[in-house]
Amino acid sequence: MKEASGRSISEKAIVFQWHPAARVFDGAGQEYYPAGSGASVTGERPAGVAIGQAIAAGSFRIGGDGPGPVAGFETLTSGSSGVARRVGRSCASWVASFTVNAGMFGIGPGVRVAALGRLSQSLAVYGALEAVYLGASLHLLDEVRPDRQRRILAERGVQVLYATPAQMRLMVEAGGAVLSDLRLVVIGGSKLDLGLRAGLRAMAPTAQMREFYGAAEASFITIADGDTPEDSVGRAYPGVELRVDGGEIWVRSPYLFDGYAGDDPGSARWQGGWLSVGEMGYLRDGHLYLSGRAGRMVTVADQNVFPEEIEACLQGLGGVQRVAVLPVPDELRGHHLVAIVMGDARQEAAILAAARVKLGPLKAPKRLIWRGDWPVLTSGKTDLVTLARELAAWR
Repeated sequence: MKEASGRSISEKAIVFQWHPAARVFDGAGQEYYPAGSGASVTGERPAGVAIGQAIAAGSFRIGGDGPGPVAGFETLTSGSSGVARRVGRSCASWVASFTVNAGMFGIGPGVRVAALGRLSQSLAVYGALEAVYLGASLHLLDEVRPDRQRRILAERGVQVLYATPAQMRLMVEAGGAVLSDLRLVVIGGSKLDLGLRAGLRAMAPTAQMREFYGAAEASFITIADGDTPEDSVGRAYPGVELRVDGGEIWVRSPYLFDGYAGDDPGSARWQGGWLSVGEMGYLRDGHLYLSGRAGRMVTVADQNVFPEEIEACLQGLGGVQRVAVLPVPDELRGHHLVAIVMGDARQEAAILAAARVKLGPLKAPKRLIWRGDWPVLTSGKTDLVTLARELAAWR
């Protein structure tokens, strides 16, 4: 039997549960237990309390503004290009992938799992709920500095880690213990550049890096492995169907969201059971390649250009630690591009020259603007809104 949302009655009855074998600890080593009752909206800290309250409430959201859900649960988008949106989901849409990951990643009773991010971030709350549901030992490290996170991972022998590239970069840069027990890092949010990948190999030499491409609205879309071409985000995650129409990526799977909460119409679009979050790309030999977000695409001399493609190129160059590419109005070409960079400014000439060779004169940034700090959102992603506002003021 199906309801208007397309979810069956049996799917709607599925809720998150605290497995009898699950144990939850924070960075200080304090252990948390299932809560007796919970509110539909709970604060994200202390994280152990938030997880217990969320599971007890059944319908919940951790963090964010606005009323709580009356059914299912809500997560928040990263808000990298604006205000974070509330994303409504059924518990079944995540439990379905918990089952897949239990087999694919070996998560279950006795396995030590850690999440680095705050529970308002969908990746962190996903990893936390999955660990508790499958009976793992969960370590919530959102309130701990990167150097301490690394030390705790080593001391507690954490085996599976959910993290973003930005979070992993901070731990690599912090230095410290080798994570010899870490066997798997599930990476979401963006691709690893070559420099960061090398740093991770040194920090966790036996760990497998499983990068996935996904979205708050779609959950897992693709997953990469050791055979994935360097520029690809991998093959379809188990249970996912992919198609590309006119360069736009469409997804159909059991893991899709139900809709945006509140009055926000959102940016995702539905088409006969298929979902698009506005990402552009192409398929080749079963592997998905991303071009960028349609919303970030700009026109340079009548050519469509995706800043994400340029950022990925620059991120792999020596002297670049962080980078964001932004358009500037240009009377002759419509736009030209500038790169906001954190790193070694002495490498500027070499970076610009390499960019022209790799990207060509239209896509290569016309100039670099250096800064000593980097604005990020709570998700760890670059705060593009702040950078765009500062760029407008600089001009």
